[in-house]
Amino acid sequence: QVRLVESGGGLVQEGTSPRLSCTASQGTLSRYAVGWFHQAPGNERKFVAAISRLSDHIWNPESDHFTISRDNERETVYLQIDNLKPADTGVYFCAANIHTSGWAPDLDDTYAYFGQGTTVTVSS
Repeated sequence: QVRLVESGGGLVQEGTSPRLSCTASQGTLSRYAVGWFHQAPGNERKFVAAISRLSDHIWNPESDHFTISRDNERETVYLQIDNLKPADTGVYFCAANIHTSGWAPDLDDTYAYFGQGTTVTVSS
């Protein structure tokens, strides 16, 4: 079991490149594949990117805008948002799951654990 904690959100200037972090307050994050999801105000949660336990697989459909990485020694997974835009406003959740055949990195209902999220508000 793992308890996820996101950080790095807040009021952030448009055009900057903030980096969000996902750590575990309980459990060992390095055992899990981790994904990031974004929920804009009034919208459903949407897949952003995912990374395998050893970083040998990355799923990142918007790789020109998001960068996912991890540091297993620090038990942290990062999501950098490049050139922040107003549409990036919302809550960012990290999620974790064991990388098995039943897990689909872009489907939130295949993840066993979700954090509470960190809110990013883009200011212009």
